[in-house]
Amino acid sequence: MMSLDFLEFTPTVTFRLGAAVGITLLLLLLVTSFISRARVFCEYLRHMTGIELKPKTVRQIYRAKGRGGVRDMLISLLIQQDLADPTRIVTPDSQPDTSIYESKIFD
Repeated sequence: MMSLDFLEFTPTVTFRLGAAVGITLLLLLLVTSFISRARVFCEYLRHMTGIELKPKTVRQIYRAKGRGGVRDMLISLLIQQDLADPTRIVTPDSQPDTSIYESKIFD
């Protein structure tokens, strides 16, 4: 007959099992958050600026050039988008665009 002594759930064993499950869940969440960083960045960028990027592109630039490379790419894309808008002509003497403050967004 096989002994089932290892199935006794004493308070110590129960505590260790609970701790092991908790640590495993936290590690799983940590790994998931690191894996999804590029996707979240791309969704945020599309929502805030309308610029659509693929997470694969962001990962490649991050691997090649680091955080600074992603930052430089973002600034470049924002400038390109701004320059592509024919209604927006900005010179050093231009008045600031305050139309956002006249809208009902802040009410």
